[in-house]
Amino acid sequence: MKAEEKFRKASRQVTERLEYRKWMQKGLRGYETTREKTQQRYHDYQSSRDVAAAIKWDVIEHLDQYLEQFSQRLEEHGTKVFWARSGVEASQYILRVAREHRAQTVVKSKSMTTEEIHLNDALEREGYRVVESDLGEFIVQLRKETPYHFVFPAMHLKRGEISDTFKREIGSRSTDNPEELTMIARRTLRKAFCQADVGITGANFGIAETGMISITENEGNARLTMGLPKVHIAVMGIEKILPRLEHLALFLPML
Repeated sequence: MKAEEKFRKASRQVTERLEYRKWMQKGLRGYETTREKTQQRYHDYQSSRDVAAAIKWDVIEHLDQYLEQFSQRLEEHGTKVFWARSGVEASQYILRVAREHRAQTVVKSKSMTTEEIHLNDALEREGYRVVESDLGEFIVQLRKETPYHFVFPAMHLKRGEISDTFKREIGSRSTDNPEELTMIARRTLRKAFCQADVGITGANFGIAETGMISITENEGNARLTMGLPKVHIAVMGIEKILPRLEHLALFLPML
């Protein structure tokens, strides 16, 4: 069966579950409410979007200059910069770094770029233990699934399913209490943070002016991924560049 046919078949099966659809719609409405509250922080949200678009257009028009400036500033800070022409090339470089540091365990914070280049598969084929530290990513990784949604990786799962996954994969006791489920994951992930030789993150923005990387999180896992392992690797697409540090004041709440 071709990939398109598999997708259509799976889509029909899911959409026929009316209770499931109601539950997903409820979750997304909550997300929309939160988004609207953030939009209200702007005096004029549409004008702010227009300014942000103009800045990004300037970046695209002068991308060669901003990338060179960004790379130079990073290297001035002692950071090694590697330009990958493909996902395979990026994965191969990361594998080389892991070998050079004799790594065994790799901890990762949420990164859609690493999902797109299938980095976990490349690392695991070479025998590395890879642990996703974002709670949703951690859950779907235990289930050997890909993220269901790029913001909410495990939004398709109910408490009971998560509890069953933890019981089967971690050996925890059954519970449908969200706080208890979170603490089960936290205890497991704390050990991984302490054992990890390499930490891999994405990057929401790269500031050309300063050679800084901006990473947004809500669980503290990205900071632990950066701060505890001896080696930190940030995987970033070239479209993430912003010209100046002051632009974060506009882009961070918009993100």
